[in-house]
Amino acid sequence: MTIKEKLVVEIVGAHNLMPKDGEGSSSPFVEVEFENQRQRTSVKYKDLNPVWNEKFVFFVTDSADLPYRTLEVNVFNEKRSSNTRNFLGRVRISGSSIAREGEEMAQLHTLEKRSLFSHVRGELSFKMYLSTKEEANNNQVLINGGIKKNKKMQQQQNGSVMAVPRQQFGQTQKQGNQNQQQQHIMKPIQPGPSEMKPIIIPAVGPGGGGGGMPGSGLNEFSLKETTPHLGGGGLNKDKTSATYDLVEQMQYLYVRVVKTREISSPGGGELVAEVKLGNYRGITKRIGTSSGGIAEWDQVFAFSKDCIQSTTVEVFVKQSNKDDVIGRIWFDLNEVPKRAPPDSQLAPQWYRMEDKKGDKSRTGEVMASIWFGTQADEAFSEAWHSRAANVNFDGLCSLKSKVYLSPKLWYLRVNIIEAQDIVLGEKGSSIMRYPELSAKVHVGNQVLRTRIAPVTTGRVLSNPYWNEDLMFVVSEPFEDYLVVSVEDRVEVAGRVLIPVGNIERRLDDKQGNSRWFNLDHQFNGLSEQKAGSRFGARIHVRATLDGGYHVLDEATMYVSDVRPTAKQLWKPHIGVLEMGILGATNLMPMKIKEGKGGTTDAYCVAKYGPKWVRTRTVVDSLGPKWNEQYTWEVFDPCTVITIGVFDNSRVSNTGLGLGRDSRIGKVRIRLSTLESDRVYTHSYPLLMLHPSGVKKMGELHLAIRFSCANMGNVLNMYSSPLLPKMHYLQPLSVNQLDSLRYQAMNVVTTRLGRAEPPMGREVVEYMLDHDSHMWSMRKSKANFFRLMSVLSGIVAMGRVIEAMRNWNRPIYSSIFTICFMMMVLVPEIVIPSMLVVLSLVGAWRYKSRPRNPPHMDTKLSYAETVHPDELDEEFDSFPTSRSAEIVRMRYDRLKSVAGRVQTVIGDLATQGERFHAMLSWRDPRASFLFVMITLAAAFVFFMVPIRWIVAMWGLYYLRPPRFRSRMPSVVVCFFKRLPTKADSML
Repeated sequence: MTIKEKLVVEIVGAHNLMPKDGEGSSSPFVEVEFENQRQRTSVKYKDLNPVWNEKFVFFVTDSADLPYRTLEVNVFNEKRSSNTRNFLGRVRISGSSIAREGEEMAQLHTLEKRSLFSHVRGELSFKMYLSTKEEANNNQVLINGGIKKNKKMQQQQNGSVMAVPRQQFGQTQKQGNQNQQQQHIMKPIQPGPSEMKPIIIPAVGPGGGGGGMPGSGLNEFSLKETTPHLGGGGLNKDKTSATYDLVEQMQYLYVRVVKTREISSPGGGELVAEVKLGNYRGITKRIGTSSGGIAEWDQVFAFSKDCIQSTTVEVFVKQSNKDDVIGRIWFDLNEVPKRAPPDSQLAPQWYRMEDKKGDKSRTGEVMASIWFGTQADEAFSEAWHSRAANVNFDGLCSLKSKVYLSPKLWYLRVNIIEAQDIVLGEKGSSIMRYPELSAKVHVGNQVLRTRIAPVTTGRVLSNPYWNEDLMFVVSEPFEDYLVVSVEDRVEVAGRVLIPVGNIERRLDDKQGNSRWFNLDHQFNGLSEQKAGSRFGARIHVRATLDGGYHVLDEATMYVSDVRPTAKQLWKPHIGVLEMGILGATNLMPMKIKEGKGGTTDAYCVAKYGPKWVRTRTVVDSLGPKWNEQYTWEVFDPCTVITIGVFDNSRVSNTGLGLGRDSRIGKVRIRLSTLESDRVYTHSYPLLMLHPSGVKKMGELHLAIRFSCANMGNVLNMYSSPLLPKMHYLQPLSVNQLDSLRYQAMNVVTTRLGRAEPPMGREVVEYMLDHDSHMWSMRKSKANFFRLMSVLSGIVAMGRVIEAMRNWNRPIYSSIFTICFMMMVLVPEIVIPSMLVVLSLVGAWRYKSRPRNPPHMDTKLSYAETVHPDELDEEFDSFPTSRSAEIVRMRYDRLKSVAGRVQTVIGDLATQGERFHAMLSWRDPRASFLFVMITLAAAFVFFMVPIRWIVAMWGLYYLRPPRFRSRMPSVVVCFFKRLPTKADSML
């Protein structure tokens, strides 16, 4: 009989609580919650230093799942008059910190706030441990729907207990307390909608600080360095390691079945070829025979060397609707040759098949080839893999690795200038009112409308004037039409159809040519309308395809490409990014298969620039091994590559599924944080935020290398604008960029969904961060604390100056006073001294520079202490699912406004983090440039009098606009390229 463990919590006491009753005191009680089991202590009236010494017992459903559970201890003040309670503080403990019986010790925990505006102080002492003893259940008090007090509890509430000094809370109190300990147990309560509290999984121990126990949440969400055997390893490297040196080489047995001939198929049915290796079988598609008994398959089967359990491999040819074997051939694995690319592929040969009796005279021949190779083989990507043994042929397409390319996107600018001779009403008769004319432009599924033409003095009402720009996103090849119509409320006055492919393209800010188009009132077809007629209603339009912009289809903070659309404006690439997707470990089961329990069919997607890569799907594995290597050209080092892991829902025992691929996790890496020519081998935690809290879904193992041939070209990029010139010469508004990004994402999603195999919309949206603009209380708090972290440096500097002023350390204060007097008496050394100090600080921090790429940080994202109500709001649909109409309107308005505030706070934090990044060596090249520039500037300021420098700067700043450039300065360009902590946010 298995004895289930129980969680025992002993509440000792509290110290220095916050008074809440308006009389300088509080009546505290403690409420303990674990896995929907909630229990509370007695109330200590008018006591800021209460002592309880009460014991509670909780059921543990699964001790193996305990590290993913949280014990929450809340302290409240009870109001007698209103029968309500005030919050006094709380403590959250990860299940990984719970001790075993005999190792428990009372610990003192500082009470935490529930929100930013909570007023909390004091400490709470308690101990917790796991127990399997039956006597732990003695004197239990069952509570159903409330708290049932026994006589001892009532007596204890009416009495008074002397406060225990704070230093005694950390000691185990045994004497005099044995007869006062109260043990309670509570049946799991099914909470209502207002009481539902999902389980939150914290990343670290109590308080979010360090000092966690081994195996606790402290290292659970951290980055770990690995030592895989890349490229064959050591002296055993072969010539394929030059191309596949960032992955572990995997050995495969390849069997290519090409075709057969001279086959006599009784009944004329379709033929299949079956490749059998031990317990693994691979079957080709069904092919009908032609004249001469020829059936051609040309398929490749790949068997991992780890699953080879036989010394021979057999190839059978049989009819698809029968089990009878027409013929077979077999190969001894000891005689199979090895092939190493770039050697040419082995030529297939004809083999005479034998029947069941071993006779080779009555059967036909089959053309096949067999060899041993690695994943570097050309046949690897198109091969049937032994891990997909339970997937039928129709579902194999979704398992193979593929490379996708995003469509080439253009901004289409349509300038609606004016219209002439607009006639409204039936049969050309005018209407007896002022017309409200506007122009509607329709491209694909994008529709925009101009404002209503104003009625001005001297202008005929039938000649409206707008002169308004409308922006759209179109992709090559241009298959859409630009439809421009003039409307009065709901009545259409006329339309014109313009093929997008015929629109003028421009590469700079020069204005394009405008044209007059006739408006067709009886518009029924899709024929192009001609320009130049003198009679009838017409419209003046200027339309251009702007190739000087970069069309953003991803969040600007995680942009992976900043090149303009027009290829003529591209600059040569500065380096190469190579990434080996090794595998994943400890993945969470994402689906349940019959007879197998929880399983995952995982694949990986990486996106950088217009190139998307998708690894093959490893079927039915919680520790998949991909070992696939990919390469991208790098045009700018200040870009981000995104790697996501998904569960393939299209794989099932019955073949092709119709579900949505589930998200497992995502990793983002900024290239500027990588040192040149260094191979980074780390395992990245895959984190997902669920309605119940943050959860680790597994670990992704990657090998990354960023190589650049000319370091001077890379350093020169830091002085150039991040975006193309058109973004500064004719800037787009923030609202325009948000709308255009949404349209661009829809275009990319539609195009990738038409590939084979299609990339699901849910995958593309997750990789492009389509919901980054949505309101979240968690993100707002995270951005607020990022800003506070940035400002903490200024606060610390003020504290240092205050400490010097207070003469707490006379020696340091004396030195500070002397330095201050020197700077006052010799002001010329102020700026050089500050620059030298900055350079020395930057050089000193070089030895402690970050050595690992950034990763998702749960503490920075405020995901480890998020409140359940905030998670419920974050995962709520937009618009909200609330039933009341007024609540829906207010809720949506709040989320929209708060989303903008969230973005502004994030932008402020980003600017401050860029100041810190100049000397943090997070971007080694940028910090090197800053240190060198500050040293040079210090020398210049030392040699040139400060008054001349100030005069020259003032004249330069006040120069006439004619001598100014509309492009950002070198300093601004350098500053905007510095990395921020936004890359590490969930």
